[in-house]
Amino acid sequence: MERQGEGYELIFVNDGSRDATCAILKTICAADPRARLIDFSRNFGHQTAITAGMNFAGGDAVVVIDADLQDPPEVIPAMIAKWREGFDVVYGRRAARKGETLFKRFTSAAFYRVLQKLTDVDIPVDTGDFRLIDRKVCDALKNVKERNRYVRGIISWLGFRQAAVEFVREERFAGETKYPLKKMLRFAFDAITSFSYKPLKLASYFGGAVSLAGFIYMMVVLYLKLFTNGTVTGWASMIAVSLFFNGVVLMMLGIIGEYIGRIYDEAKGRPLYVVREALNFSRQGAPGQAPLDEWKQADPYSMVA
Repeated sequence: MERQGEGYELIFVNDGSRDATCAILKTICAADPRARLIDFSRNFGHQTAITAGMNFAGGDAVVVIDADLQDPPEVIPAMIAKWREGFDVVYGRRAARKGETLFKRFTSAAFYRVLQKLTDVDIPVDTGDFRLIDRKVCDALKNVKERNRYVRGIISWLGFRQAAVEFVREERFAGETKYPLKKMLRFAFDAITSFSYKPLKLASYFGGAVSLAGFIYMMVVLYLKLFTNGTVTGWASMIAVSLFFNGVVLMMLGIIGEYIGRIYDEAKGRPLYVVREALNFSRQGAPGQAPLDEWKQADPYSMVA
């Protein structure tokens, strides 16, 4: 960054870690005034942590990168070069993903392509949250208040001029992923339900098809009863069919419940996150950034203790 000829700040978001992370970050902030810390009161989730970092950032451009450094910081100068060419969003596209299982690579590739088919928003495939966004994109993002956030999708929805920089995602050096299968499925649900109503339409279409099939079967049974000597047999198969259709109904109710649950989250109006401590942020505010005291009053969707 020092070779770029630009001033910069490093904002670390401590999302409720229970190890020595916060103490280490405080040491870094004490040694370097360009390093800043946002310490959450508890874990609010990865997408919320990204949102907080961008909300507090004061620069002309903001780069989002995970702290595990699987996304290489060496790519940031290439992103800055694209930004200087006039692009408002420069996202990192993974040309290869080292150290990941075949299952993880397959499910990740399938998810991005299914999401692209389900939504009308052009969300780039094989990308994560590693990207650069211009100040005007960051300011526009502040107006998007939804709580079940899929940040990379929201940025695509905002529009603006976008470009890609390809890179190789390295194998994890230490620690373990904070996105096990359960969280990945939840993340996928958030992405799909935030940008597509097609699962609800699918429930209607499937319900109509099942009703039509049931009506045709009823006509066949009546015909056999009234006009032939055949008897209707097969109670076991009838029970199996009944259980199948009951399962379909419950599955569709579950999809509807996912959407209703998100409506409930939005209706409660709770803060998106609570900051326990913010270090090295000026009370007067950096260029393009509101003073910290003013920030506490200005954003009803966050809370600074």
